[in-house]
Amino acid sequence: MSTTVADRLLERLREWGVEQVFGYPGDGINGILGAFSRADDQPRFIQARHEEMAAFEAVGFAKFGDRPGVCMATSGPGAIHLLNGLYDAKLDHVPVVAIVGQTNRTAMGGSYQQEVDLLSLFKDVASDYVQMVTVPEQIPNVLDRAIRVAMSRGAPTALIIPNDVQELPYEPPTHEFKMVPSSLGVSRPTVAADDAAIRAAADVLNAGRKVAMLVGQGARSARAEVEQVADLLGAGVAKALLGKDVLSDELPFVTGSIGLLGTRPSYEMMLDCDTLLTVGSSFPYTQFMPDLGQARAVQIDVDASMIGMRYPYEVNLVGDARRTLQALIPLLEPRRDTAWQDGIKAKVGRWWEVMDAEALVAAKPINPMRIFSEFSQQAPEDCMVAADSGSAANWYARQVRMRGSMRGSLSGTLATMGPAVPYAIGAKFAHPDRPAIAFEGDGAMQMNGLAELLTIRRYYREWSDPRLVVAVLHNNDLNQVTWELRAMGGTPAFVESQALPDTSYADFADSIGLDALMIDDPEHLGDAWRQALSADRPFLLDITCDPDVPPIPPHATLEQMTDMAAALIKGDTSRWGVIKEGFKTKAQEFLPHSHDNR
Repeated sequence: MSTTVADRLLERLREWGVEQVFGYPGDGINGILGAFSRADDQPRFIQARHEEMAAFEAVGFAKFGDRPGVCMATSGPGAIHLLNGLYDAKLDHVPVVAIVGQTNRTAMGGSYQQEVDLLSLFKDVASDYVQMVTVPEQIPNVLDRAIRVAMSRGAPTALIIPNDVQELPYEPPTHEFKMVPSSLGVSRPTVAADDAAIRAAADVLNAGRKVAMLVGQGARSARAEVEQVADLLGAGVAKALLGKDVLSDELPFVTGSIGLLGTRPSYEMMLDCDTLLTVGSSFPYTQFMPDLGQARAVQIDVDASMIGMRYPYEVNLVGDARRTLQALIPLLEPRRDTAWQDGIKAKVGRWWEVMDAEALVAAKPINPMRIFSEFSQQAPEDCMVAADSGSAANWYARQVRMRGSMRGSLSGTLATMGPAVPYAIGAKFAHPDRPAIAFEGDGAMQMNGLAELLTIRRYYREWSDPRLVVAVLHNNDLNQVTWELRAMGGTPAFVESQALPDTSYADFADSIGLDALMIDDPEHLGDAWRQALSADRPFLLDITCDPDVPPIPPHATLEQMTDMAAALIKGDTSRWGVIKEGFKTKAQEFLPHSHDNR
C-alpha cells in the first residue's frame, strides 16, 4: 500500500516529537483518521467531547508543557468550533497547531455540504500562518513551517487539508523550480539587548530609590534572575495573572497579583514607586500602573512588537528575560537603604493575614475564598492549577499561594468561560506524573465541564499519577457577571439571566465512575481536600458556596462599598446578604491581626 498524504502528515508529526493530537472526528478528516489507524494511533488521537474542548486541551498542553499543542477537527462546523480555543492561544501567546479538513477540491466553490471558506475563517486567529494543502508535495513544508511559526511567535497556526488530498499518494518535493523542500527542527536563539541599552537601563534603575517590578509569563525562565534583581534593587515584585507562577508567594517581597483581581500591596506599591521594571509582561490595565510622569521605567520583552506598550518606558530592551537580566545584574548597585522593601514586606505579611481572615468570614453556607485558602495550605508543590474565568479567577488570583514548582494558568486575555477542565486534561498529558486541579464555576461546569469529565474518565488510567481534582463553586449563579452588573453597570442582578438550574455535580461524577464529595459545611473543606488530593482516581468536589461574598477590588474604599450598598438597596434580590458579607469581608483589612504586632 502506498503512503498517503495523511500517512506522511502523521509521520512528520512523530518526527517533530508530537505524541498526541486533541481532536474530534468527522468525515472531513476521514483520510487522516484512516492514517491514525494504520499508524497504530501514533501520535495518540485524544478524543474530546467537543472541538472547542480539543482546542482548549491543546492550549493547556502548551501552557503547562512549554511545547506546542496540536488539535484537529473536521471541515465546516468542526473547524468553526476550534476558534474560541485558538483565540485563547492567540491572545495569551501560546503555540498551537490546528489541522482541519475541507471538502474535496472538486466540490470547493460549489456551496457543498459543510463547505466554509476556511482560509478566510482562520485568517485572523491564525494570522501568523495559515495554509491550504492542495498537492502532496506541500505537506512537509507547510507542516514544518506551521510548527516553527507557532513555536517562534507563540501563536496558533492552521493547516487546511481537503479530504481528497488526504488520500492522495504522497510524493516528496523534488529538486526542481517552484518546489520547496523542508527540514526538521528549530534551534531558537537566546536574544540579548545591546550593551549600550543595558547600561542605559542600569542607570535608570540605579537612580531609583523605590523600585517596583512587574513580571509576567515571559519571565518564567528567569526566576533566579528576577529574585536577584529584586534583592539588589530592594524592590517589590508584582505578578501579572499569567505570571502568577513565575515567583513563589513565599518570598516576602512578592506582592502577588496586580489589577482588579490583584492585591492591595501590589496596588499601593505602584502608587508609591519612583521606578518601574517590567519583565515579560504586557499587562493591559494601565490604571493599576504608576501615574504618568510618576516613575522612570524600563521594559524587557523578547517580542519587539509588545515592547514600549502600556507605559512611557524610558528604556525598551528587546531580549530574552533570563539573558538580559544576567547582563544587567553586574551593573546594578546594591541598595543599602532597605526601608522601601522592608515596608513592602510588612504590607505583604499583613495582606496574607487579611486573606486568611477573609477566608474565615462566615457565609451561607461556605465562603468561596475558603475553598481556595484550604487548598493552598495543602497544595502539592508540583501541582498544576487551572482556574476558569469568573469568580473562580478572583479567588485563584488572591488566595492561592504559589510555591515550589507549582504551575498555574487561566484564560488571561480572552477571559473565556470553560477552559479550566480541558486545560487540566491537557496539562495531564503534558505531565502525567503531576497532579492537576481545575477550579470551575458552576456556570462553566454546565457549559462544558460536565461533558469533559467523560474525557477524564476515559484517559485517567494512562496517567502515572491519576490525580485530577475538579472543584466546582456551586452557587447557582453566574456570579462574576452578577457582580459586574452591580459594580460596573450600577444595576441590580437580573435573575433571569443570572440564575442557573440546580444540579448535583457530585452525583454526575459518581455516576461515571469518578470519586466525588458534596460539601456544604466549611469545617469539612480541609478533610475534603485531603481526600481528593490522596485519591487513586480523579475527584470532583461539589462545594455549595455563598454567591453574596463580594470580589472586592484592591483599591476599593469603605465609601465605595457604602455607595454600592446604597445602589443595591434599590432592588437587588440578594441585597441584604451582599451588604452583610461585603462589610464583614472589607472589615478584615481594618481589624488587628498578628502581623500588626511584629
